[in-house]
Amino acid sequence: MKPINTKELKAKFRSYLDRVLRGEKVVITDHGKEVPLMVPIPIERHVIRSHMDAKKAKWNGGKPEDIKGVRIKGKILSGDYP
Repeated sequence: MKPINTKELKAKFRSYLDRVLRGEKVVITDHGKEVPLMVPIPIERHVIRSHMDAKKAKWNGGKPEDIKGVRIKGKILSGDYP
């Protein structure tokens, strides 16, 4: 997708939000420079959130605690993980 500027995002926010909800990624520019990237929330986050709501897990934004049966995809970014 072609990057969009902040002015266009403000004018058509709902349509871009709908695109993200359908799975697209949206790059936003400010004065021609790419700044944020809007992406859909990963399914793993939804699973963790549902475990938290059911009191099956605790999460303070770092590594989730007491969670079983959920695999997070991707490379490890911290030395804190085995």
